[in-house]
Amino acid sequence: MAVTATESAARPSTAPTPRSGAAAVTAGLVLLVAVLAVVDITQGTAAVGPSEVWRALTGQADPDDASVVIASRLPRMTAGLLVGAVLGTAGAVLQAVSRNVLASPDTLAVNAGSYLALGLAGATGLSLPMIASSGVAFLGGLAAAAVVLGLSGLGTGTVRLVLAGTALMLGLNSMTEGLLLLFPEQTEGLYQWNQGSIGQNGFDGVLQMLPVALIGLAGLLLTARRVDALALGDDAARGLGVPVRATRVTVVVLAALLSAAAVTLAGPIGFVGLCAPALVRPLARRFRGYARSRAALPAAALTGAALVLGSDVLLRSLVADDLSVAVPTGVVTSLVGAVFLVVMAIRMRDTASAGAPDRLRTPSRTVFLVTLTVLGAALVGLVIAAVLVGDSKLLLGDVVNWAQGRAGRAVTFVLDTRVPRVLAALGAGAALALAGTLVQAVTRNPLAEPSVLGVTGGGALGAVILVTTAPVAGTWGIAGAAFAGSAITAVVVFGLAARGGFRQNRLVLVGIGVASGTAALISLLIVLTDPFNATKALTWLSGSTYGRTMPDVVPVALALAVGIGVAFARRTELDLISLDEDTPRLLGLRLAPGRLGFLVLSVVLSSTAVACAGTIGFVGLVAPHAARALVGRRHVRVIPVAILLGALLVCAADLIGRTVIAPSQLGAGLMTAVIGTPYFLYLLVRSRR
Repeated sequence: MAVTATESAARPSTAPTPRSGAAAVTAGLVLLVAVLAVVDITQGTAAVGPSEVWRALTGQADPDDASVVIASRLPRMTAGLLVGAVLGTAGAVLQAVSRNVLASPDTLAVNAGSYLALGLAGATGLSLPMIASSGVAFLGGLAAAAVVLGLSGLGTGTVRLVLAGTALMLGLNSMTEGLLLLFPEQTEGLYQWNQGSIGQNGFDGVLQMLPVALIGLAGLLLTARRVDALALGDDAARGLGVPVRATRVTVVVLAALLSAAAVTLAGPIGFVGLCAPALVRPLARRFRGYARSRAALPAAALTGAALVLGSDVLLRSLVADDLSVAVPTGVVTSLVGAVFLVVMAIRMRDTASAGAPDRLRTPSRTVFLVTLTVLGAALVGLVIAAVLVGDSKLLLGDVVNWAQGRAGRAVTFVLDTRVPRVLAALGAGAALALAGTLVQAVTRNPLAEPSVLGVTGGGALGAVILVTTAPVAGTWGIAGAAFAGSAITAVVVFGLAARGGFRQNRLVLVGIGVASGTAALISLLIVLTDPFNATKALTWLSGSTYGRTMPDVVPVALALAVGIGVAFARRTELDLISLDEDTPRLLGLRLAPGRLGFLVLSVVLSSTAVACAGTIGFVGLVAPHAARALVGRRHVRVIPVAILLGALLVCAADLIGRTVIAPSQLGAGLMTAVIGTPYFLYLLVRSRR
């Protein structure tokens, strides 16, 4: 799919507008930013209105009012201006040099790389000044951007870039969250910083980051002509004497520098670098002046500033003053950006159809039986280890006595809490693997799986809503809420992507947008709820089996039993659906009802897995792929092998997470993300070849 960031800008207009029109629009953007800045200064928790602000600015206000304005509101407004401007500019140039309308500091995992770099610095006990922290964030963000651009390529693979960036972001964030759990004292406050807030305590931070931002902005303006030449294509740019590779490297480095300055000052403010250039791009079709980077970059900077300040103003207008202080601005921009991503996915031309899975050899029946036996034996051994090993080590005799009701009080307590955790991990892993198998077969998309498509995130959102509003909710209530959330997101994702037959790019891109939106809503709920419920909700998000009881396992066990029965009974239908569009119809198979049934079943499996063990990603991707590689494409073989692999993966992740740093624990979801991210990136590289 060849969609370029400057395609619309380069297309000649049928009725060219004089260049003065661009100047008028830029003046309008300046006026909009100025109005938003004035409104932003007048908002806050203190009883300081517009008149008090004016007197403070003119030196006539009460000292207390002046302190509020000078020490808090003006720095916050200035930080919003600076952060929005640098992120808008960074997104615009990244889209230009990569010729990719989805390139931004978020989709290139720059923010995630900066987050991990600062987490590593904090874990080692380094106490760095702000300017040094900016340097650390710059190196981490630049490294992440280099990996994503290297995997996705430049100028091709619009969605591939988002997939690589999203996968790398999940893996890096999981590593950082692991550091937060391992070194809570050294990394204190880093999680709150990661939500993104422009609130400041004085002008120190703004003044330290301002020179960095100015250097980056000046450097990009100096390379503007070369960036315009790149829009004509690599060969044309070389013909004009432009060093293509050096220009791209320079621009990416400067964009990473700008992003690092914004991240250091306010934390990750999501999707501003994606939305600002998208809003400016239509102007290039109406005003010739915006076809050149020297005019488009300032417009993107002003639009970015308007987005950040507008989000802050909107937040403080809709939310009570005492709560608006706790809600980060980054949550609002992430919600807006998620909607943008979905809209862009729907409107984008998608030429990558959902094709059949890879052509794989079909191993003999003996190979299948041997594989099944080995995996079964490995799972039995892992379950025994998971039951015996933990913060308290047990013997097999202790387990036998516990099963017969003859164990001591201490052993009984340990096994009463440990066995349900092991069963929850097994059930969740098996359910997610089966759900991923069904989704990949129905959509014929090798990258589809519940977490990538937002279904798991929707289930987590439903569960968190119930947990935070009704803390005494029972097991079946949480499972029902998770199913409702998963069902709604599934209807949105599959409904929007169904046009044209589940095109690969549209399906995955809509899913990523919806997943980003659910993550932002979950963050908002956690911020607004009381501390006890927030802790409980965070347990779901990390994919932990902590505190699970036998009743918690019942819903996923029932869903798994039904799912396995239906999948085996309709295994031939799955084989036909996964082939192509025509073969099932020629054999008299009705595609729509069959697809709907399998998708509903996958939603039930995913939601009960979320209710049982929280958000666990990549299991539905890794297990089916590995199963097909081992035993071929026939679902009568893929289903049992994928289920065993999913159960193995989550059970191993849970065992490692609760034993490596005992008595502290890492959620199974964090471990599977670290394992699944490299595999996901490998699939991207293989599909590119």
